[in-house]
Amino acid sequence: MTERKRKIPNRSRLRKYAGLFREDLAAAYSRDLHKWLFVAPVIGVMVGLVITGIAVIILDVIWPPLLNLFLRHHWAIVPGLLAGFVLTGLIMQHFTPDPNEHSTEEIIRSYHEHQGQIKMRSFLPKLVAAITTVGFGGSAALEGPSIYGGGAIGSWLWSKLRRFGLEPRDCRIMLISGAAAGMAAVFRAPLTGLVFALEMPYKDDLAHEALVPSLIASVVAYGTLASFLGSRPLFDFAGTTSFSGRDLLWSAVLGGVCGLIAMAFDITYRRARAFAIRCSIPHWIKLGVGGLLTGLCGLAFVSIFKGSLIPIGPNYEAVGKILLGQHTALELVLFGVFKLAATLFSLGSGGVSAMFVPLFLTGASFGTAFNQVVVHNASADLYAAVGMAAFIAGGYKTPLAAVVFVAEATGGHAFIIPALVGAAVAYAVSGEASVSADQHLREGIRLQELGYVPVRDVMQQDVVAIQASSTLQALARAAQENAHHTVFPVYDNQRLLGTVAVRSLGKIDPLLWSQTIVRDVTEKSNLRISGECDVMEALHLLRKQAGQHILLVTSKDDQLVGVVTRTDILGAMESHILRSTRSGSLQGSPGPSKA
Repeated sequence: MTERKRKIPNRSRLRKYAGLFREDLAAAYSRDLHKWLFVAPVIGVMVGLVITGIAVIILDVIWPPLLNLFLRHHWAIVPGLLAGFVLTGLIMQHFTPDPNEHSTEEIIRSYHEHQGQIKMRSFLPKLVAAITTVGFGGSAALEGPSIYGGGAIGSWLWSKLRRFGLEPRDCRIMLISGAAAGMAAVFRAPLTGLVFALEMPYKDDLAHEALVPSLIASVVAYGTLASFLGSRPLFDFAGTTSFSGRDLLWSAVLGGVCGLIAMAFDITYRRARAFAIRCSIPHWIKLGVGGLLTGLCGLAFVSIFKGSLIPIGPNYEAVGKILLGQHTALELVLFGVFKLAATLFSLGSGGVSAMFVPLFLTGASFGTAFNQVVVHNASADLYAAVGMAAFIAGGYKTPLAAVVFVAEATGGHAFIIPALVGAAVAYAVSGEASVSADQHLREGIRLQELGYVPVRDVMQQDVVAIQASSTLQALARAAQENAHHTVFPVYDNQRLLGTVAVRSLGKIDPLLWSQTIVRDVTEKSNLRISGECDVMEALHLLRKQAGQHILLVTSKDDQLVGVVTRTDILGAMESHILRSTRSGSLQGSPGPSKA
């Protein structure tokens, strides 16, 4: 009996500890991260295989013989580009629902507007169009099809793997993870893929929720491609082991120069792209014009400078040529100028790819020329690396990815600090200009910015009101028909009397609703403000009002013109109306939120 009594407390203690263990385990796995240990590697393997195929087709099959043809017979450049771009235009026009939606921009737009879902019907045509754009000499490279292909695969896998506990919000995460995997594979730089994909949707924020799956997918995709094509860095920098304070100062100056040039290019490209989209001519003609102008850029450059450096095509080989130091500063500067022009014509006209490589090639040429003319440092590749990072930061608004890319893709880890300085300065100098029209600012907006916005720009104008003589039964029906409204303005004939809250119904016996009129429960002390009142003041008044969450916006003759709630202010912040108002480019107020 004594022995049995001893066992009972032991069992109770065991149950207690088992319960605590379950609680700790549930807390440890509260974010359900373990599902990504299966899903993310699947994304990585599939994306790695697809990107390996695209890299082989473009870099080994199509571009090398074409490049040799162009360098031997300059006359072939223009017809070659023209044919490739017309083919791209025909593919996009006849096999995709919207020929203007593709590449990195489609991924960013899907992330922000479509919950990460990509329509796969045009997946293959867009990849083929990207191959014809880049492979035939367009001033772009493999990051466009890699980011789009990876993101689309991630989105598609979400619909196929939902049985493994995936939620609707996971589609956006898998979209970004696929894009990260594509970028990691094509540049053989997993950390670059991770950081770029997280920075890509925003100008000054990160897609934080995709961190862990993107990390796993990037490493797996990189390993998949490396098993076929090797893991050596794409670009062979000689590297340096040290830099001086003087180098940091010149890196900041170079960053400022690159930032200003990148800003000018960003604005020009965005305007040219918008013009091309608005133009009503057939898409293949737009691409034909773009191919013709791109070809003329290449022809003009090789006609001026005899050699193997040419500002068209994927151009991976150009990095080594720039670093050899066999080109004059004038040739390098003109290479950068012609490269930007060719990129403007290639992608501005609708070419299917992205401009990560064109931007860092331009930065490398400008950085090397800057060193030759101004700094005269024996380590020319240091300033080439700084120029690369600065131009990417100023063009894509991805400063972290720019620096990480320089370290991974070049093998020059000693360049990190100078590259950070150049990228930070270029990012700041270039302001909010970006080559992407779909990047957003951060998820939140600083509270002090509310003081720049008048209430009229965020208020609800489509207001549901009720007469004071109506019964609570009518109020209940109005609340049922407008389920998201919790407060209604009250009129006494044409005179604004106050507001009535739906929660007032809970204070009255339902049997008395048909006998009680709205006037009896109306709150008549609501604050009334003008539409010219700024949102910061409105928010302050809402915080002061005890028990009420609505402000009545009235005209000078006390007529109701709208209402504003905290939800309206939050909605304005989310839709970036605040930023638009400050810049004077407000196109309209956000959709009405619910009172």
